Amino acid sequence: MIGLLQRVSEASVTVAGERVGTIERGLLVLVGVERGDSETTADRLLERLLRYRVFPDAEEKMNLSLADIGGGLLLVPQFTLPADTRKGNRPSFTPAAAPDEGQRLFTYLLQQAQAAHEPVAAGRFGADMQVSLVNDGPVTFWLQVPPGSV
Repeated sequence: MIGLLQRVSEASVTVAGERVGTIERGLLVLVGVERGDSETTADRLLERLLRYRVFPDAEEKMNLSLADIGGGLLLVPQFTLPADTRKGNRPSFTPAAAPDEGQRLFTYLLQQAQAAHEPVAAGRFGADMQVSLVNDGPVTFWLQVPPGSV
């Protein structure tokens, strides 16, 4: 499972003109579900997202996590994230989980996040979404929990 996280001052996601998720200071995370991912990989990714130290402390060093600052978490499903782009001029989506499995695991991740942290918002799986953000820094990291690694 992949999480492309961006430290934000604010972020929101809109579907068909309706704002379905919004946060203030926190993390916007584009989530890609790969073939072979499981609840265990989702749990490990969530643990890393909540504890990854990307926010500045009093000395302006990245020593604070989302949990430390009580910031918002906006999870946005991103089917294209696991694409294989190593060759050619068109991505291959073979590494991505099948849509039903991707939706199931994204929903699981979202439910676990809502149980463990507040506030949590989300985009809508399979929808055409417009994502707005103010990237703070900019600070962007790629976190990956490979299938079968946990």
